[in-house]
Amino acid sequence: MNEIISAMIERRSCKSYKSDMLPKKDIEKIIEAGLWAANGRGLQTPVIIAVTDKETRDKLSKLNAAVMGAESDPFYNAPVVLVVLAPAEHPNRVYDGSLVMGNLMLAAHSMGIGSCWIHRAKEVMETEDGKAILNNLGLEGEWEGIGNCVLGYADGPLKEAQKRKDNRVYWID
Repeated sequence: MNEIISAMIERRSCKSYKSDMLPKKDIEKIIEAGLWAANGRGLQTPVIIAVTDKETRDKLSKLNAAVMGAESDPFYNAPVVLVVLAPAEHPNRVYDGSLVMGNLMLAAHSMGIGSCWIHRAKEVMETEDGKAILNNLGLEGEWEGIGNCVLGYADGPLKEAQKRKDNRVYWID
């Protein structure tokens, strides 16, 4: 089977990470794959905030947990968070950002790195703390958080794939 299709079939969300930081060159390769995602009209509007600073990562985790109404770490101890955002006025923001997220996770899998899409990026980036992070980076205007892609080395085996459900494809020949 083609290695790209194999990666799509084999990739699983990782929900337990070692605290070891990934090499920056590996994070950069994963980000590059995300930036090559398909996007509407070739506008390349999504951006990625790469968070490797533990203090900022922990702050994002606490903000995300607060939105979720929990106190646990929604990032599962992953040392890296890639926050994908797109301009709020862009009509394809969710689709384009979702394609970036998919590329990030597939690239990570292909390199033996665990990943997981963590929701609530939209709500976190709408908080005053979230807006402050954007302002400190010079990201002006209105941005919508699409997703958080957490990365790290898996701390244990990943779950087995569920059997695919039947009756999900309809042909018109």
